[in-house]
Amino acid sequence: MASIRVETVVAAPPDEVWAAIADVGAVHRRLLPDRVTDARIEGDVRVLTMPDGAEVRELIVAIDHAERRLAYSVQGPGRMALVHHHAAFQVFDHDGGRSRLVWVTDVLPHAVAPAVRARVSVGIEEMRAALESAVRRLP
Repeated sequence: MASIRVETVVAAPPDEVWAAIADVGAVHRRLLPDRVTDARIEGDVRVLTMPDGAEVRELIVAIDHAERRLAYSVQGPGRMALVHHHAAFQVFDHDGGRSRLVWVTDVLPHAVAPAVRARVSVGIEEMRAALESAVRRLP
C-alpha cells in the first residue's frame, strides 16, 4: 500500500484550523471552495460534489476533537479505480500561534499513488490559502 504524507504550516491558530477540518459538511465553504462545489452529509458519509458534477463519497471514520484528528475513507472506485483509500488530517500547534496541518493518505493500487500525491499536494496548499484567508477576514 502506498502511504502519502503532506503537510503545511497555516498562519492561523490550531483551534480555528481544527474547527474548519472538523466541520465535515462545509468543505466547499471552508477548505476547498474552488475544488468542491457542494457537500452534504448522509449518515456517516460525506458526499462531495465537484465542479464537473462528479460526486465523491467519503465515509467519516473518526472525528477526534482531543487529538484534532479526522479520518475518512473514499467509498467506491471512482475515477482513479481505487481498491483501498484511507486518509487522516491532524492539526498540531506550531510556533507563533500557527498550525501544522498534516494529511496522510493510504491507497491501493500502488499505481495511483503519483496521481493521489499530486492531488493532495495541491489540495493541502489550497486548504492553507482558504484557512489563512478566513483568518484575515475575521474582525
